[in-house]
Amino acid sequence: MLGSSRMATELIPKANAMGYSPDICSYLTADIGAYLEKVSPLAKIFEGIQGPPKPDVLVFNTNQCRDVQDWFNFYGEEYDVPVVGVHSYVGVQEVEAAHVKSIARQMEDLIPSLAHVIGNTFDMDRFKETVALSRECSELWKQVLDTAAALPSPLTFFDGTTLMGAAVVGRGTQRANDCYRTLLAELNQRIADKEGAIEDEQFRIYWDGMPVWGRLSAHAKMFASLKTNVLASTYCNSWIFSALDPDDPFNSMARAYTELFIVRADAPKEAYIRNMLEFFKVDGIIYHDAKTCPNNSNCRYGMPQRIERQSGIPSLTINGDLNDLRLISDEQTKTNVEAFIEQLAENK
Repeated sequence: MLGSSRMATELIPKANAMGYSPDICSYLTADIGAYLEKVSPLAKIFEGIQGPPKPDVLVFNTNQCRDVQDWFNFYGEEYDVPVVGVHSYVGVQEVEAAHVKSIARQMEDLIPSLAHVIGNTFDMDRFKETVALSRECSELWKQVLDTAAALPSPLTFFDGTTLMGAAVVGRGTQRANDCYRTLLAELNQRIADKEGAIEDEQFRIYWDGMPVWGRLSAHAKMFASLKTNVLASTYCNSWIFSALDPDDPFNSMARAYTELFIVRADAPKEAYIRNMLEFFKVDGIIYHDAKTCPNNSNCRYGMPQRIERQSGIPSLTINGDLNDLRLISDEQTKTNVEAFIEQLAENK
């Protein structure tokens, strides 16, 4: 929200001044900066809400990145509340039983600390119900994203970055699942009516890496003007957890979080992207090299070149950031994208 509201750029230096490097996650630095300045985008949207509520406990999982641990530890000290978490594997080739057992044990070990905080006992039946709802949400969200395989696509990547909200913060609730059922019905109707998200769709693009949150609208309009649909991504699929199983909640959660794209080695990542390119009938790939997010920038060690050799699909790397707009050149991005689309036109 700080990125989309374009508040982040002014807040990041506040965290830098406290010793948080400008090179680390700009989610972390923007959020800490907002806390220090006592501002929040929530206050602009919801009357009576000044910002996030004070937590009773903070729970992290490093399967996105280690920065989450440092981020939550800052608030643990500020609010004097316990911080507990799960330390995930990175660079995973094949997900093995030892990985699953280790992560599942870490999750189970959280129970005593959390039970002490809330003053209640762990309810396995309710836990299984929540995992079941989460699995259903995951399946519905996948079906939503998969509608983009239609010609023309009824959906764009930029739509997905906002529509994923229910899967991110509402997973495990009936309301999130009802939301996606309504959305899926609308998208399927658009497919039946051959109503594309982009008028006269000519080119189909896969986006790998983080969105540029402060440029969602600008980028959506730029690609639409080029009759190009950025229609699928690695990022929006981060909220699909197909391994979840309510009959085996801890092990299935551990497997789901260890199968996640971001913690995998390059070989399984490349296989995943190749499958996506084929499924969505993609003409080109755009990699976003986000300055403060190396974990979600997959273009720094030759992957674009390897995938292009394997698939024959050309790619473009754009330099920028998820939150810090000082690290983005809008003119350079526009020039490079226009040249890339011209290249795709010549290849057709």
